[in-house]
Amino acid sequence: MDDNELFTALLNKASLLCARREMCFSDMNRKLNDWGASDKHTDRILKQLSRDRFIDEKRFAVAFTRDKFMNNRWGRIKIAHALKLKNIPGNIIDESLATIDEDSYRDMIRMLISRHRKKIRAKNQYDLKGKLLRHGLSKGFESYLIYDLLNDII
Repeated sequence: MDDNELFTALLNKASLLCARREMCFSDMNRKLNDWGASDKHTDRILKQLSRDRFIDEKRFAVAFTRDKFMNNRWGRIKIAHALKLKNIPGNIIDESLATIDEDSYRDMIRMLISRHRKKIRAKNQYDLKGKLLRHGLSKGFESYLIYDLLNDII
């Protein structure tokens, strides 16, 4: 297989993958490296995919944020960290996090804390608040929101 045929085959494979699901540059770069693409081919393919709007960092960040919030029940802190690991620029991360509705966000925290409260045993109120706070923090929610909720509930 000559150089042009290899490039075309890799571009088609990458285009099909991007058509099926949202991808960011770092994910696609990793895929191309896994497929054995050279650095020259990787750069050309990424530019072509971006030009053809198969890859769009902002669109990816918004979809990622929505999916992780609704399906995985992650908070803003955990989502932002995951996007940083994918080398998404800070301004795009901020814009994608702004798409989360504040009322839905607070309802999600309340629901997670209420569900977790039914599962745990605590010696006293202090121990109960600590366990619920740690659970909320592990899901990536802001401590001040969890404190406010815990003070209302308990």
